[in-house]
Amino acid sequence: QVQLEESGGGLVQAGGSLRLSCAASRRTWSISAMGWFRQAPGKEREFVAAIHWSSESKYADSVKGRFTISSDNAKNTVYLQMNSLKPEDTAVYFCAVSTTRLSVLAGDYDYWGQGTQVTVSS
Repeated sequence: QVQLEESGGGLVQAGGSLRLSCAASRRTWSISAMGWFRQAPGKEREFVAAIHWSSESKYADSVKGRFTISSDNAKNTVYLQMNSLKPEDTAVYFCAVSTTRLSVLAGDYDYWGQGTQVTVSS
């Protein structure tokens, strides 16, 4: 069974930084892209950032210039560096894997982690 394990969440003050990591337990399938989504209380899950194995990446407008996604393909790991955090970034952040394409749509992702909480205080 494939598992995705996120780490790096926590509590930070506005303007601070956090780095999330997501490691795939084993690679028995072809990874096309890895991405991050987030879900705040009472809101729908939304796209944050994603990266293709070729290093092409996509970002939500709300995080452009503040968040950076990167990957270590040899380690099946993706990272999300989050700078200049705002209270509105507070959410559970989920890592996801797509075996087909680089996408901003949650439905295009086949495997999901359990999520890690990020809380930004004002």
